[in-house]
Amino acid sequence: MTVAERSIPFFPYSQLFLAREEEIISVMKDVCRRGAYILQQECRDFEANLSDFMGAKHAFGVANGTDAIIIGLRAAGIEAGDEVILPSHTYIATAAAVHMVGAIPVLAECGADHMLDPEDVLRKITSKTKAIMPVQINGRTCDMVALQEIADEHGLLVCEDAAQALGSKFDGQSAGTFGVFGTISFYPAKLLGCFGDGGAIVTNDDNVAEKIGLLRDHGRNEEGVVVAWGLNSRLDNLHAAVLDLKLKSFREDIERRRKIATLYQEGLGDVDALILPPAPDSDPRHFDVYQNYELEADRRSELREHLTQSGVGTIIQWAGTPVHQFKELGFTDHLPKTDEFFRRCLMLPMNMALSDEDVSYVIASVRRFYGK
Repeated sequence: MTVAERSIPFFPYSQLFLAREEEIISVMKDVCRRGAYILQQECRDFEANLSDFMGAKHAFGVANGTDAIIIGLRAAGIEAGDEVILPSHTYIATAAAVHMVGAIPVLAECGADHMLDPEDVLRKITSKTKAIMPVQINGRTCDMVALQEIADEHGLLVCEDAAQALGSKFDGQSAGTFGVFGTISFYPAKLLGCFGDGGAIVTNDDNVAEKIGLLRDHGRNEEGVVVAWGLNSRLDNLHAAVLDLKLKSFREDIERRRKIATLYQEGLGDVDALILPPAPDSDPRHFDVYQNYELEADRRSELREHLTQSGVGTIIQWAGTPVHQFKELGFTDHLPKTDEFFRRCLMLPMNMALSDEDVSYVIASVRRFYGK
């Protein structure tokens, strides 16, 4: 066995802290010295700055991205027996959130760009359908115009799972702001990550916003009086303080990710065995932020083993299992396009710790495998 020339982990979690260690410690000390742990000024500041960044009217920090979907669905009026159409190409949390409010997740195909296919959404609509839930995967936004037209024609809500797409845009509008609500995840490996679980819900609907505010905090209003049933799902103030610090430089982080994607495109675009994600600015309607760099590859498993031996970390998203393949949960869907994609998909490293030299090494390792 040859020794790898360098080690490039898929995601270096320690760098979340080490890259800005002194600033983060300063922020955390300030919060802790004041004992400001739950729904304090830092959380309010972050919510205001997040809504401003996204162009939304309201933002609410919650405990995690899954709770964000559950609370959003409840606030939007999704009830037991309602059907919600979503892609099978998503994490189980999306479908689980629908299930947890008593609704029925209806799974649809992905299109050529790996996003929710509007044509298959049309085929899945029934008299019980209440909402369409686009999932903005890998830092790319679905064709929201097509999906909204379908929703309008059939009287459906649009509820966005934008966990992986903070900063992404379609036709100049931010992911998470198209429907009645949108959700964001701050899991450490996400575009804007905290040091544990965290999430947010954004909405432009005042009525929905009022319900979200109650649902996330035991049904308590601003005076602390319980006026409705609610959950305990608040974004910790420590997380909010760190996220607000990181949000200040988030646009620069996005540009760096787009630069890395450009380097991958330039270095691998001529490898016929690969299908790369769309390059930055290849479609003027899309502004992609590359939460992940997910491609399709011939001989995927062999390529992955080669990259492992070369010291390059890779991931097959969600352990290679789209939602419709969880037969234990009762799914029986036949989705051949999604099945084929999951036979070929592979993620290369995409994170803020990557240097240009690291990216060049990954590219060279892939090219070597295919004899390029």
